[in-house]
Amino acid sequence: MADLRFKDPEPRIHPTAELKSCRLGRYAAIGERVVLREVSVGDFSYFERHAEAIYTVIGKFCSIAANTRINALEHPIERVTAHKLTYRPNEYFRYLGVDNAFRDRRRAKQVNIGHDVWIGHGAVIMPGISIGNGAVIGANAVVTRDVGAYEIAAGAPSRKIRMRFPPEIAERLQRLAWWDWPVERLFDAIPDMQTLPVEEFLDRWEKPAS
Repeated sequence: MADLRFKDPEPRIHPTAELKSCRLGRYAAIGERVVLREVSVGDFSYFERHAEAIYTVIGKFCSIAANTRINALEHPIERVTAHKLTYRPNEYFRYLGVDNAFRDRRRAKQVNIGHDVWIGHGAVIMPGISIGNGAVIGANAVVTRDVGAYEIAAGAPSRKIRMRFPPEIAERLQRLAWWDWPVERLFDAIPDMQTLPVEEFLDRWEKPAS
C-alpha cells in the first residue's frame, strides 16, 4: 500500500518547457517556457519560468528563479566573426554542418551546481563555473568565478557578500548532508527545519537515524 504522506515523485514539466537530453530527479519541477539542453537536475530541484540552462549538473533541492541563464552561450570571439555563422552555418546554408569542435569546446565547460543552492531572479552563470552546496546567488548577478559552499554572492561581476553561516556550522551541515536523506526522514525533520535555529537542528539531527 502506498504511503499517503508522499505525493507522486515523478518530475513535473510544464507543457511549454523544452528539454533535450536531460535527466530529472524525483519531485523535480520545470516551469513555464524553461529551456534545458543536456542538463541533469537533482531530486526536489526546480526551475521557475523562462529560465535556460545547457551543459549543467544541478544537485538536489536547488531553487532556480525566473529568467536565469546557466552556462550562458559563449561565442568564438577569436574568429573573424563572433556570429553563429561560423559554428552553425547549417542555419543559413546547405551542405555546411554544425561546427562539432566548437560544440565540444562548449560541452567541456560544464557548470556544476551543488545541493541546496538558490539562484536569484535574472542571474547569469558563465561557462565552467562551480557553485558549492548551500550557496546563494543574488538577483541579476553575473557569476564569473567559482562560488564556495554556503557563500552568498551578488553583483556584476559577482563577488562574495558574506557567508550564510559561520564556518563550523557550514561544515556540520555538509557532513549532515540532509539532502541525501530518505523521504521518510525528511518528512519527520521538516517541523524542526521550520522552527529550530540551525545549530539546534544540527544538535538534534546529527544523531544517526534509528
